[in-house]
Amino acid sequence: MKAAVLEDVEKLVVRSVPDPAVPPREVAIRVKAVGVCGTDLHLSRGHGNYNMDAKGRLVPLAEQPQILGHEFSGEIVEVGREVKDLKPGDRVLCDQGRNCRSQGRSPLCAYCASGDSHQCEFYGEHGLTGLPGALAEFIAMPAVNCLRLPDSLSTELGALVEPLGCVLHASDRAERAAGRYTFAAQDPIRNVLICGGGPAGLLFLQYLRNVKQFAGLILVSDMREKNLDLVRQLGGTPINVAHQDVREAVRELTHGERVHYLIESCGNSVIFEQIPNLLRKQGTILLYGHGHKGRDIGLLANVLFLEPTLAVPIGASGGFDSDGRPATYRRALELVSTGKVRVEPFVTHRYGALEEIHQAFDQDFQKADYIKGILRMQ
Repeated sequence: MKAAVLEDVEKLVVRSVPDPAVPPREVAIRVKAVGVCGTDLHLSRGHGNYNMDAKGRLVPLAEQPQILGHEFSGEIVEVGREVKDLKPGDRVLCDQGRNCRSQGRSPLCAYCASGDSHQCEFYGEHGLTGLPGALAEFIAMPAVNCLRLPDSLSTELGALVEPLGCVLHASDRAERAAGRYTFAAQDPIRNVLICGGGPAGLLFLQYLRNVKQFAGLILVSDMREKNLDLVRQLGGTPINVAHQDVREAVRELTHGERVHYLIESCGNSVIFEQIPNLLRKQGTILLYGHGHKGRDIGLLANVLFLEPTLAVPIGASGGFDSDGRPATYRRALELVSTGKVRVEPFVTHRYGALEEIHQAFDQDFQKADYIKGILRMQ
């Protein structure tokens, strides 16, 4: 089969690789749609590496190339002999992480047992930790990681359930952290700042408005007017940091109070210099963005001086439903399929073949009108 293989930093090559084997508990999927994520960009540029060997050493791409692609959906073409509840022709999306349930381990490790399957002691993630991702014609996945798509939902939208799952998990983590200000407390959250109006920021905004039913002030900062137009449409208050200092804007819009809950979803490390003037003392910071490169960790001193509650989520863990399938993904699928959270408005770029995907990394991510790209496979 063909795959887009990241052979080294900024060296993406489309070439032939072996077809995936299909073990007894797994299914082979013909990939139909793959979301292009900011994490993919960070990996391709060498700003991140999540592939570690048994001793904790980071494995360079030149030593072990990576097939990217962790937001995907497709059609089952083959099932392993132990799979009874899926069949060829079923359209599915997948939890790309392999955990105890995926591997049929018993008993579950402490993390899987507590609903934190993304921290499974035996964890591996397709497209991120060395396991082959979905920028390929086919991928093999544990059957229990797969959720059927409703007939009314396209495979393109199905691929974009994964980023919403990450936002749900992140929001759950922040609420579990239970700092001074919460959504139901003596000191309730009255305002929120989302730093970054990209796909994640737009999903956080919809989650707060449409799922949490939060009626307070939601500020979203970005420098791209196209993104900020969507912020307005989805019920947020935009701050264009290309024209206004975010600290001055927050001070004005919160009447000097500063924000109770700050969601960092842009991956820009300059935010850490600004947080001391953005966050109310003992507020909550949700560190969702990745790719913070080239900054001195000492700049955290003034952030920590505020005694913030820090929540640091990774992925879309959240336990399992009674059938062993991923609960957070199922929640996300329900929100997307019912239209309660919309993902289609921010798909701005589409690619029709693996050979085109390099355009996202080489050109499109830098364009002012780019929000989200997706590969649609024939």
